[in-house]
Amino acid sequence: MSAFHDINLHALDGQDLSLAPFKGQVVLVVNVASKCGLTPQYAGLENLYQQYRDRGFSVLGLPCNQFAGQEPGTEEEIREFCSLNYGVTFPLSSKLEVNGPGRHPLYRLLAGEGAEFPGDITWNFEKFLVGKDGRVLARFSPRTAPDDAALIQAIEKALA
Repeated sequence: MSAFHDINLHALDGQDLSLAPFKGQVVLVVNVASKCGLTPQYAGLENLYQQYRDRGFSVLGLPCNQFAGQEPGTEEEIREFCSLNYGVTFPLSSKLEVNGPGRHPLYRLLAGEGAEFPGDITWNFEKFLVGKDGRVLARFSPRTAPDDAALIQAIEKALA
């Protein structure tokens, strides 16, 4: 198993969220926030999830409050917001830190020293495409919309 698949998170409902079951799947990892100008991307992310999930694809949303305090809610508030406003059904973790000394191990793997695409996360909705083997295949800026042609092409290629 890859280092990616060894990581354990907590879901918004308090349950364990192991990445081990994602082995063999393509995963789009996205740090998300409910009060950001990019928050409407939730709809596009859900569309991607619905479109490709039967082919072994998942979106993994990771709420983060490190950018202008744009994810201030409790886990229950975040879950309710995502469900009511965007019909989100893809997995969401509890809040975590993506930068700084408290950076979650997942983000140390995705963007830390020695990573394929290193460097601090620049804002909410930055995206990492992780292949079936747990290797990071691509990194997309927060402004890359979920329906962007380059992102879709990368997903299609990873699923092939």
